[in-house]
Amino acid sequence: MTSLNNKYPEISIQTEDFDHGVEVNLLENNNVEDGAVVTFSGRVRNNNLGLTVKGLFLEHYPDMTEKLLAEIIQTAKKRWDIGRVKIIHRIGQLAIGEQIVFVGVTSKHRQDAFAANEFIMDFLKVSAPFWKKELTELGETWLAAKASDKEKAQAWSK
Repeated sequence: MTSLNNKYPEISIQTEDFDHGVEVNLLENNNVEDGAVVTFSGRVRNNNLGLTVKGLFLEHYPDMTEKLLAEIIQTAKKRWDIGRVKIIHRIGQLAIGEQIVFVGVTSKHRQDAFAANEFIMDFLKVSAPFWKKELTELGETWLAAKASDKEKAQAWSK
């Protein structure tokens, strides 16, 4: 699996698929400090906003994306007592059912791991410069962040 960046080892932006089990093992291997591992995987679904989805195309701004994801991770590490973190986000053309994103977090206790994982995913959805073009029965459409996702991210500031 080839990452498009080496500057941030906790972050991988890639065209290739990833193996969820392998990623969990990497978070757990030789990690006797943490008792909790929480992961999230997002996949391309076949519907959105009442339309049939046929595929998804993702682009990003490389230097900006990695830097922003690293900042999100650092913020999570300051807020919660977490250990290891891994974010994988795919780019390029994806088919229905394919994996898009993986967020994995370890911690001594489950509460911190769950909260940090959700925080990372919420901010990734609204802050990271990924652009999604959806292919539907009506043609291609660039997607904007949903208001509900923005509200969820803003709630973390309260």
